[in-house]
Amino acid sequence: VFSTSAMNKYTFERENSHFFKALKDKVDAYFAHNRVQPTGNRKLLAKGVIQILSSIILYAVLVFFTPPTAAAIILCMVLGFNLAIIGFNVMHEGGHHTFSRQEWINHVSAYSLNVLGGISYYWKIKHNINHHTYTNIEGIDSDIDVKPFMRLHHGQPRRWFHRFQHIYWIFLYGVSYLAWIFYEDFQKYFSGRISPVGEQMQMPFREHFIFWFTKVMYVMLYMIIPIVLVGFLSWLVGFIIVTFVCGLTTSIVFQLAHVVEGTQFHLPHDGQGRKYEWAIHQVVSTANFGTRSKVLHWFLGGLNFQVEHHLFPRISHIHYPAINQYVKEVCKEYNVVYNEYSSMLKAIASHVIHLRKLGQMKI
Repeated sequence: VFSTSAMNKYTFERENSHFFKALKDKVDAYFAHNRVQPTGNRKLLAKGVIQILSSIILYAVLVFFTPPTAAAIILCMVLGFNLAIIGFNVMHEGGHHTFSRQEWINHVSAYSLNVLGGISYYWKIKHNINHHTYTNIEGIDSDIDVKPFMRLHHGQPRRWFHRFQHIYWIFLYGVSYLAWIFYEDFQKYFSGRISPVGEQMQMPFREHFIFWFTKVMYVMLYMIIPIVLVGFLSWLVGFIIVTFVCGLTTSIVFQLAHVVEGTQFHLPHDGQGRKYEWAIHQVVSTANFGTRSKVLHWFLGGLNFQVEHHLFPRISHIHYPAINQYVKEVCKEYNVVYNEYSSMLKAIASHVIHLRKLGQMKI
């Protein structure tokens, strides 16, 4: 069981949970009336297979056939993006047990993160528990902990270089993937803590083996084999492009969901700020973007419907467009602010403006 002292200090309003009950009743009625399962379907499975096969093909072409420089650079960019969308569509769904009705498929899908160099065991705790329960709460939700490099809300200290964070964020997000797999995972492993305030936890022996097997195979697959076949310099340039594009894509999508104008942040201490019931907390600390775009929905695994995802993490993203209307109806009925940007570009602009304001403010 994972717990932290900060988590124990932060509690949600429990006496009045009418908002989520009203919302859940409507969503449950939708699935019952349409006789569909909340998990993914054959279309989602087909999409996952396409995305995985395309990455394998891209890797094979780059490593074993070595295309001309210009083509290789473009293919490296596409591969980096492709790896990110596997994370959005396959790994993320599997980690939430929503990719399929078959649990073994969900487990396999979740472990696709390990093929990308990450650790599924850590992800499930960091994301499913810390982030999804305590969204935008300082010290618990590590997704908003980029200290000291960035200041994402008023509760974090301001440094002189934060006034430039609306400029250098692109570089930081780009290197985040490498920092994740080569630094953060090892920090968690040797400290035994998922977050700085977390208690030490006992990792099962099986997960110890998977951790080291994952890291060794990543080095073999993404570093040693390409270096042997294409040479060190070509590998280095390609590796930087792939990891930078993957990190930038992943970070942007996650940040647009919570670190934009209008979303709320909270401190973990009692008495700090207004307390909501859990469901309302999820809505006010989250934002949607570009929900009318079927292209975004396909590539991002429905993460542009982040409000719906946070309210119903055990429902596959293929259902988000349908339940979106019910969420909006109940929010209007209970006078809960529903944050949404009409396009991804507008959400990015809001994120940059938010970074600029926080970098200049002293409080």
